[in-house]
Amino acid sequence: MDKLTVAENNFRESIELKKKILSDKDFMDSINKLSDLIIERYKDKGKVLFCGNGGSAADAQHLAAEFSGRYYYDRPPLFAEALHVNTSYLTAVANDYSYGEIYSRLVKAMGNKGDMLIGLSTSGNSANVVNALRQARELNMITVGFTGLGGGEMVDYCDFIFEIPSKNTPRIQECHMLLGHTICELVEQGLFPKK
Repeated sequence: MDKLTVAENNFRESIELKKKILSDKDFMDSINKLSDLIIERYKDKGKVLFCGNGGSAADAQHLAAEFSGRYYYDRPPLFAEALHVNTSYLTAVANDYSYGEIYSRLVKAMGNKGDMLIGLSTSGNSANVVNALRQARELNMITVGFTGLGGGEMVDYCDFIFEIPSKNTPRIQECHMLLGHTICELVEQGLFPKK
C-alpha cells in the first residue's frame, strides 16, 4: 500500500467512525449528562481524577490540564489531576506492590465521595485502571470509562461508559480526545459563561 493510500484510509476510517458516533443519540445524550454532572461536582468543590496507560495516560494528562489550566478562555482553575504524573510515587508503588495498584492507591488517598474518576483504556482491560475504578466505586465516587468496542472489564465499574465502536487503537484514542475536549468545552461554558 502506498503512502497516499495509507493516509487516505486513516482519514476515511477516522471520519466514518466519528459519523457513527455522531448518529448515536444515546452517546451524545451521555456526553451532556456527564458534563452536567461534572459541573455539579465542581460547584460542590469536588475534583476530577484521570488515569490511563501509554497514549491513554497522555490523553488523561492532556484533559486534566484543560480543566486545571484553561480550555478556550481565562477563568478560575478547576481541580483535575492525571494520576501518573508523580514518577517517584509511580515507580515506588509499582516496585513495592505491583503495577496493578499504582492508581487504586492514589484514588484511595485522594478520592472522596462524589468526586469523579475517568479511566481511559482502549481495551477496557488495563488492570491498573480497572482496579482504580473498583476503588473509586468503594469510595462512592462517580466512575467514567473511555474505552473501545465491548468496553472490557471496565464496564462493570463505570457509571458512564463511552465505548468507541472500534478495535483500532489509534482511531479510538482520536475519538477519546474529541470526546474529552467536548466535555471540557461544555463544562467551561457551564461553569463560567461568557458575559
